[in-house]
Amino acid sequence: MRERPASTLQGGCRVSSSTDIAAASRKLGTSERRKFVILISATAAVGGFLFGYDTAVISGAILFVRSQFQLTSVQTEIAVSVVLAGALVGAALGGYLGDRFGRRPTLLATAIAFGVFGLVTGLANGFALFFLSRLLVGAAVGVSSMLAPLYIAELAPEKYRGALVTLNQLAISAGVVVAYYVDYVLAGSGNWRWMFMSAVLPSMLLLVGVIYLPETPRWLAAKNRFAQAEEILRRVEGPYEVERDLAQLRELTAQDKLSLKNLFQQRFRRPLVVGVVLAIFQQITGVNTIVYYAPTIFRAVGFSSNSVAILATFIIGFVGLCFVVFSMLLLDKVGRRPLLFASLIGMTITLLHLSYLLGEPSPVKWQVLLDVIAYLAAFDFGLGPVFWLLISEIYPTTVRAQAMSVATFTVWGFDFLVTATFLTLAEKLGMRGCFLLFAVVCVAALLFAFAFVPETRRRTLEEIEKSWS
Repeated sequence: MRERPASTLQGGCRVSSSTDIAAASRKLGTSERRKFVILISATAAVGGFLFGYDTAVISGAILFVRSQFQLTSVQTEIAVSVVLAGALVGAALGGYLGDRFGRRPTLLATAIAFGVFGLVTGLANGFALFFLSRLLVGAAVGVSSMLAPLYIAELAPEKYRGALVTLNQLAISAGVVVAYYVDYVLAGSGNWRWMFMSAVLPSMLLLVGVIYLPETPRWLAAKNRFAQAEEILRRVEGPYEVERDLAQLRELTAQDKLSLKNLFQQRFRRPLVVGVVLAIFQQITGVNTIVYYAPTIFRAVGFSSNSVAILATFIIGFVGLCFVVFSMLLLDKVGRRPLLFASLIGMTITLLHLSYLLGEPSPVKWQVLLDVIAYLAAFDFGLGPVFWLLISEIYPTTVRAQAMSVATFTVWGFDFLVTATFLTLAEKLGMRGCFLLFAVVCVAALLFAFAFVPETRRRTLEEIEKSWS
């Protein structure tokens, strides 16, 4: 048999032979490749940290912002939820920007937006400027929420992809915990301005880090830049995996020059439905009412001061962070579906017990705190990280960013809907009725996950895409 030439031309780009790939890949040992992919994943996950920080910091700050600007209940709901309205815009545009200009440049612009508008929020001298700056921070949150896990998924080897993408969820939870802690530290002085401006530091860290990040090989392949895609793949995978992935990418990008409308074709209808419906369930099962309004809930059941209520919120955030770490250790060993099922069952049980406690004339506040901790632990163990992981895996390469935009837009749309109406809903149904409703929704989510959510563990992104056919 004739030996293949050292290189051929495909799509106008130099494509090395398997011999070249193996030789080049051996130059980087397994340890070096693993360190590189962990480093770039951790850098991208700083965007997740800012996502968590900028959405959660309002929970403590709103107690002082409301007094500062003399806000009504409706204005308070707007002040809390405006970042979610911005996230809707960011999620809608993020997929287009990521596909049009690349994952890396879009992340770079997002880092700048986080820093600039976080600073402006803290310096706002009126509600109008506060509203506008939080709206623009929200836009950065929306872009980051879909682009950071997408970036990691497109670079991570399949055997580590679950843990590495969940690193973004870990960063989100860390951002929430740090926001709660900053709120607690500054609650005594009532200095809400520094609660927002402290986000400038991690945004600078993200900006510096992204400058040194590579573009993802999947985006480069979709743009027919296979030589560059190969170069980056050699830094994260072994020689066999590099050759396999390049072959799959050439096949899929040659077959599928997809646009967003193609997601409505028969073969992609199921992943579209899975992503959108899971996005809805992730929000209407109650998590963000607790993240954003936890201090308000704790004050309502008898916690003595703003500082104590914020401290209790910090504790539950820290426990949630620990359970994300637990999830990271299991996702690539146990799989996505088992963790999702366990999570939804745990959320249902704790919500039912919480609704029972809140129906008592004088609920025991520490029991309420324990229920809230257990609920968030269950969420951060499964539904939280598994959703973001799945939507980074199940969509086709050439339109993955725009498809993730659809799911992420749904997340923020329902997040905005639930957050903007929770106080009003609580006035109508009571806290007990709200959490009982969330428990019923968790049961519906469990049934949907059992019937429709696929297992993606240990499969390449291209294998997952082919499976929908």
